[in-house]
Amino acid sequence: MKEVIDYKNYIANEWKAFSKNKISVVNPFTEKEIAKIIDSDQGDVDSAVDSAKKAFESWRNVTPGERANLLLTLANLLEKDKERFAKLESQNQGKTIEMAKLDIDFSVDNLKFFAGACRSLETPAPGKYSKGYSILRRFPLGVVAAITPWNYPLNMACWKFAALAAGNTLILKPSSLTPVTTLELAKLSEKAGFPKGVINIITGSGENVGTMLAKHSGIDAISLTGSTETGKKIMAYASSTLKKVSLELGGKAPFIVFADCDLEKAAKTAVESSTVNSGQDCTAASRIYVEEKVYEKFLFLVKDYAKKIVLGNPSNVKTNLGPLVSKIQRERVAKFINERNTNEKIIYRSKTPRNGFFYPVTVIRDFEQKGNLCQREIFGPVIALSKFKTEEEVLRKANDVSYGLASSVWTNDIKRAIKFSENLDFGEVWINDHLPLVSEMPHGGLKNSGHGVDLSIKAIEEYTYLKHVYIGLQ
Repeated sequence: MKEVIDYKNYIANEWKAFSKNKISVVNPFTEKEIAKIIDSDQGDVDSAVDSAKKAFESWRNVTPGERANLLLTLANLLEKDKERFAKLESQNQGKTIEMAKLDIDFSVDNLKFFAGACRSLETPAPGKYSKGYSILRRFPLGVVAAITPWNYPLNMACWKFAALAAGNTLILKPSSLTPVTTLELAKLSEKAGFPKGVINIITGSGENVGTMLAKHSGIDAISLTGSTETGKKIMAYASSTLKKVSLELGGKAPFIVFADCDLEKAAKTAVESSTVNSGQDCTAASRIYVEEKVYEKFLFLVKDYAKKIVLGNPSNVKTNLGPLVSKIQRERVAKFINERNTNEKIIYRSKTPRNGFFYPVTVIRDFEQKGNLCQREIFGPVIALSKFKTEEEVLRKANDVSYGLASSVWTNDIKRAIKFSENLDFGEVWINDHLPLVSEMPHGGLKNSGHGVDLSIKAIEEYTYLKHVYIGLQ
């Protein structure tokens, strides 16, 4: 992006705004402004809600096949425009160009999946349970507001299109840090032929706009991907109107390594999944537990792989790690490391480029179970390790956090793998791998990681309600 783009809100297929206030959007690598967006006010929110409500009256009756065709058209347009979107995503968020391309590929796959899945929503077969005949049907909720995060801007926006697949209309609120690709997606949605008001995108600070959306009586459901703290606020605000709430929040994924696994592969994956997206991933391997008898060997392997990570210009295909999303995020990560317990030793710290919001790849041994490195979400390229002796010990420690999103176990013992998959209190358990997500399988958590799911046909069901239709036969 060579020039600063001045965006307005996308409401009822028009670019407009009530608020005169603007927010500057910065490239995390160059630290220069690349766009301006509207800091929306109540007038903008009301306008988006009114647009979505009017559109819902006809959109709710559009057949699944017609909705599928629109989603497929959008997916194809995005796929053709992959290079431009990847470049914009990299420039706005700071992730490497190669990772941005993978994000676009997954977004395209998500849209294609939702297109097919919306034609396959099922309910139990009709049956006679009393003197009459019962039918169970699914219907869209109405107007859905979706608030998306700054770590995977376009991808998370596309996940929320499950609401459209179900027959709802949508108001998207991207992070004010990374709104560019979501706003550009609006242009593609209009080109794809989505009717007026079905997709609306408004921008602004999460604190203000998110609150207005959560409280608005014209919104029937709200979906948030973000921090646990934000999720609690959204849930409290939404309670005033009893709207449905779906939350995908923070995570603190344990990565459990037993001595019988492929240590080389485990170490390589541990480093990759700790530093993925510069560590800004709620499923990142943020707590690596290693069986005591191979702990020192594993530390050596991890340190060796960490040294191979190349930090630099995200547009360079040889770069493995870009900057953090903002100066504030870099300061937050630094505070975690600076305030760590004295026994938590740094055994490796990389160099960083002179420009950009970079934080060094940092390997720490012997993190303490009750310390912040173990208990709180850092969201930076920090690889934290600790050792364990027994299965019972590590299972207890793995579950001893307030989060419940993702986890992984590395072992060649099938009985042990099954035992841990059953007893780890997380919505996702990977065996001998970490991070893979697919469109066909649900993604969600429990405890402070929220409730509800993204991806899969279950995500479409999240945006529906069940209606019991009874037919009297006597």
